[in-house]
Amino acid sequence: MNPSHELQEALDRCPLVAILRGVQPEQALEVGTALVEVGFTIIEVPMNSPSPLKSIRYLSALSDRALIGAGTVTRAGQAQRVRDAGGRLAVSPHTDPVLIQSCKEAGLIAVPGFLTPSEALQALAAGADALKLFPCEIASPSMLGALAQVLPKGIPILAVGGISSTNLHEYGLKGASGFEIGGALYRPDRSMGEILRRARQLLACVEHFPGSAGNGR
Repeated sequence: MNPSHELQEALDRCPLVAILRGVQPEQALEVGTALVEVGFTIIEVPMNSPSPLKSIRYLSALSDRALIGAGTVTRAGQAQRVRDAGGRLAVSPHTDPVLIQSCKEAGLIAVPGFLTPSEALQALAAGADALKLFPCEIASPSMLGALAQVLPKGIPILAVGGISSTNLHEYGLKGASGFEIGGALYRPDRSMGEILRRARQLLACVEHFPGSAGNGR
């Protein structure tokens, strides 16, 4: 399957990306399995988490049910290591053509961060499969709407940074294809019950999101 189509298919089933920042490897599969069972189809472990590649390796057991990958990928040398650990997705906070090309050479779905039209178009020219609007704390829904008017149609745009159940609908209306959820969903000190409560609340917010297949919600 074409990498961008693989990502879009996962987003169509559930437009939420679970960011497990700070997860310990011994907890990764338990948390990931629970999230997949309630409806999540994309899980990301940031590279500044404890032993992130080990967590990705454990989570790769879910690869037949979810797209597993790394976040905060900032160096070209990390790309092949993520792929070797079983990851399929590389999400970055910034636009770096060399890093994007390294991710593509490693067989990863490349999702670089951008904030301006110049960065977005530079990322696409380098081979990005999707774009990450970051940080949304300073990028309003109206800004996303304006950017979406000048970017190529069909390119998934993920809204990231400060996204929660209170504002994701606004970004969706302005063109977001999906939403990366970090602190509003997972923190290492939260109980599994609290994580799942938050997960179900977020899933309820996107139950009627355009293109969402529901996936058990």
